[in-house]
Amino acid sequence: MNTFAFIIHPLDISDFSRKFGLVGKLPPRIQENLFKLVPPIKVSKITGIYSEHARTEGWFVACPLTARLMVELPEEYVLKKIIKAGRLAQKLGAKIVGLGAFTSVVADAGITIAKNLDIAVTTGNSYTVATALEGAKEAARLMGHDLKKSHAVVVGATGSIGRVCARMLAKDVRSLTLVARDKNRLEELARRITYDTGVAARITSDIKHALKSAQIVITVTSAVDTIIGPEDLRPGTVVCDVSRPRNVSKQVAEQRKDVLVIEGGVVQVPGKVNFNFNFGFPPGMSYACMAETMMLSMDGRYDNFTLGRDLTLQQVEEITAIAKKHNFKIAGFRSFERAVSATEIEQIRERARVGLNLEAVK
Repeated sequence: MNTFAFIIHPLDISDFSRKFGLVGKLPPRIQENLFKLVPPIKVSKITGIYSEHARTEGWFVACPLTARLMVELPEEYVLKKIIKAGRLAQKLGAKIVGLGAFTSVVADAGITIAKNLDIAVTTGNSYTVATALEGAKEAARLMGHDLKKSHAVVVGATGSIGRVCARMLAKDVRSLTLVARDKNRLEELARRITYDTGVAARITSDIKHALKSAQIVITVTSAVDTIIGPEDLRPGTVVCDVSRPRNVSKQVAEQRKDVLVIEGGVVQVPGKVNFNFNFGFPPGMSYACMAETMMLSMDGRYDNFTLGRDLTLQQVEEITAIAKKHNFKIAGFRSFERAVSATEIEQIRERARVGLNLEAVK
């Protein structure tokens, strides 16, 4: 039987505290310190995943550290906690384990974790890139943007996901701005993009300035707090927020009815999947990183796939082919944990048109 596991963790303490009765009434910091001592937990059994070629089943395994603790605690301590979760996955019978949310970015992005386990490991970043790009480009089309005439911004461009997103997106847009903190790495990436595509990408560490001229934004940083607010975006902007926790403030959805924010990497899983756990998605849908782990299992690919910070275009192309083979596909658009209909997108587009006309008059 093909088997897999996927490691999850609470983005904030409320994800765990609401499940633990009286403990959930304690102050958040005390709760975090208590859960820090808890061993990894088997959350649920995942069944019903199949295509015409293969089937698989697996488990959700929880590493009980919040996103904040994963950033603040010593790296070695966090790695040991994640490795323990991976060993629980092994005990359960998984042949490959996927790293979810911050477990995929700690230290060397999965390499050390893989060295300490006897099963294959993937971060899921290859399929995350594939679905983010596919989703962003389709959303831009629906919002009336011609990619060849559009200016795109990649926030977190020097990270593993952002780097490949930028290289691939550069082939389709008129101009591109790369945003990150490390100037040297930005310059190196910009040179590579110019060599590959002829596009002279601009670089900056000033997110707010970069966003003012963007029609398409892909944001994929490991920031714990939101970094994009309602005042940062022009009317009609399409933002694909791949990050967890989110880079885009919920205030954008509340205050800006003329921009479209979508979640990167929302995937329809083939078969009649039952996750036996509610992580906020409608039935049958998953994050792209989860889907990559499932499809590698279905394909019998029990070797390490997406690890480290040197994600390649070839990996993205390969996982896209595996997804197509097993009928994994983009499941429409979601924004702040709810589905976005074609009618809503048309309304956002119309409000954006009005907003841009007003800007032109001013």
